[in-house]
Amino acid sequence: MGAYILRRLLLIVPTLLGIMVINFVLVQFVPGGPVEQVIANMQGQGDVFDSFAGSGSDAGQDMTGGGGNEKYLGARGLPPELIEDLERQFGLDKPPLERFLNMMWNYMRFDFGESYFRKIDVTDLVLEKMPVSISLGLWSTVIAYLISIPLGIRKAVQDGSGFDTWTSGVIIVAYAIPAFLFAIMLLVLFAGGSYWQFFPLRGLTSDNWEQLSLFGKIVDYFWHITLPVVASTISAFATLTLLTKNSFLDEIKKHYVMTARAKGLSERRVLYGHVFRNAMLIVIAGFPAVFIGVFFGGSVLIETIFSLDGLGRLGFEAAVGRDYPVMFGTLFLFGLIGLVVNILSDLMYVLVDPRIDFEKREG
Repeated sequence: MGAYILRRLLLIVPTLLGIMVINFVLVQFVPGGPVEQVIANMQGQGDVFDSFAGSGSDAGQDMTGGGGNEKYLGARGLPPELIEDLERQFGLDKPPLERFLNMMWNYMRFDFGESYFRKIDVTDLVLEKMPVSISLGLWSTVIAYLISIPLGIRKAVQDGSGFDTWTSGVIIVAYAIPAFLFAIMLLVLFAGGSYWQFFPLRGLTSDNWEQLSLFGKIVDYFWHITLPVVASTISAFATLTLLTKNSFLDEIKKHYVMTARAKGLSERRVLYGHVFRNAMLIVIAGFPAVFIGVFFGGSVLIETIFSLDGLGRLGFEAAVGRDYPVMFGTLFLFGLIGLVVNILSDLMYVLVDPRIDFEKREG
């Protein structure tokens, strides 16, 4: 097992390098870099994309007209010294290959630099936003498992019954509803949209958080996190329930279950003493991957709808604002975490069922 883990750890390097190379190259061809972003702000357009949308034929004139800098949209009439100074500030005065190599060397030392526009270290920004995303990912995953495993087991035991039929209908509907649409429905129904105002509309804590007692802080935290967690749980809940049911159905039909029943063991003993461990292998081992999926996958829309300042929203705003240190720094971190979690998932398989040997499988 040690050799297998070592090989997987070594594979992280080329995989992560490939991810960074592809994204770095793509960014070089995407219009609207940080220099254009500053120019757009200087000209009162607020955002470089407003400049692209509103300039039309003027953009072509900027690229060809006299006295301007042909490299950047909207730079016509600006002093060349100003453009050169902006390039130096953002490190764009160096060739792309040199910039990429410098960036990767810094990232290998976990030096992610400073945000272009916030003047804060990327590491500090990530740590600042991390609690929101961890809250969403952790609670959504835990609740999904607490509901899905018992429900999936009961559906497997009562396969084909009325209970199995109507719960399957509910699960299919829940899976079909996009998380962001469900989040909007929750806001409309329970956050003062058009009906009741049981939950707050935005944020992770109340304005008077610091003045609350410890118990009050706990209650306030769960009061704020309820709707976002419910919205992000719905798709994972549906998938895990059906996965649990199918795993149990596959195990129940095997010969060792018939043998256990023939020996006179109770149905509960057969189910939880023999079937459970084998059936739950794929479900339990997938916990890290499910958590990372909820942590990164649906966080952007959920955080935006509920006005939560988390990692998903940070990455989205960095991409829109062309804040390259935040973009590539978070991409590197998320890619590294995702690759490590894949190894942890394999280790979970071995912990749940020691009979699994990845080295023999590879051989």
